[in-house]
Amino acid sequence: MAEGSGRDTAAAVVVDEETRGVLQRIASSAKAQVRQVLRARIVLAAAGGAGNAAIARRLAVSVNTVRKWRGRFAERGLEGLKDAARSGRPRRYDDLVRVAVVAAATGIPTGPAATWTHAAIADQVAGTVSAPISSSQVGRILADLDLKPHKVRGWLTRRDTPDFWERVRDICALYRNPPAGAIVLSIDEKTAIQARERRHPSQPARPGRAARREFEYRRHGTASIVAALDVTTGQTLTETIRRNDAATFTAFLGRLDRLMPRDKDIHVVLDNGSSHTAKHTKAWLAAHPRWHVCWTPPHASWLNQVELVFSALTRAVLRHGDFTSRDDLIEKMDAWMIHRNEHARPFHWTYQGTPLKEWA
Repeated sequence: MAEGSGRDTAAAVVVDEETRGVLQRIASSAKAQVRQVLRARIVLAAAGGAGNAAIARRLAVSVNTVRKWRGRFAERGLEGLKDAARSGRPRRYDDLVRVAVVAAATGIPTGPAATWTHAAIADQVAGTVSAPISSSQVGRILADLDLKPHKVRGWLTRRDTPDFWERVRDICALYRNPPAGAIVLSIDEKTAIQARERRHPSQPARPGRAARREFEYRRHGTASIVAALDVTTGQTLTETIRRNDAATFTAFLGRLDRLMPRDKDIHVVLDNGSSHTAKHTKAWLAAHPRWHVCWTPPHASWLNQVELVFSALTRAVLRHGDFTSRDDLIEKMDAWMIHRNEHARPFHWTYQGTPLKEWA
């Protein structure tokens, strides 16, 4: 407590060991706020018996500053070193203005514009509130509510398929427990892969700077591939195709049929692409009874494991690749796939919310 209340009488400061440790940590912290460090140093100096004037000279502050924080600590301890609550600037806009801004931001813009801007929202609510509102104030209101009308996230409404989850479970069961003595394949196409050549060489990464890549490029056409992933081994057979139609697809199935041992059944996972569901393809499957198809539900092609191979190909070769021709693109994809097959492992398929990964 303070000893005396006169202006020149310094408040007595007594610090126990626990409080001293807290103050010392604050005073020596490189992350604490500057004002908190200063207050801690004032109190420690006062606890050491220094007078207000001496502390002020040592810390290059006014005597009034020393007297203020010394007195607050003497009265309230560590709580006294915290900033007092401030009322802040009076609110200019009432709750009705905030409601009007939120109502506009969560609605559909009028006119040809498809996305809200802060300025458009301010204009929209101008006639419904008592005081004009600026676009910057609209931004503050939206930021306070974590509302971002300028951002749009795409999503797809799943078709109302009664047996959706039953089909999901069937495919997952096929991946996790393949039939004994059978071959399980996951087949799909990746089309319109662009062979792009950068007009200027890329610059490699350096410490503190990411790699740089030229935006401008030359087009050298596109390539498409069809791929069959052996689920049990992780190896993938790919083939370049000119057309993505049922005739091309069944020709690929025919080559696979000739490559596979004749005494084994073949279970294949297919999505609902037009080349897979065409009458020609279904007739081919009917004529080859050892082929058993598991169709993914509509809008669920992500269940097809070969999509994971396509994703890895995109990240490793295509996304940042530089291709001088269509043939160069095909050669690099083939080389990557051959190398991957040399070290291939099956994917560890789960459907309990755990991310899909290859066996370690």
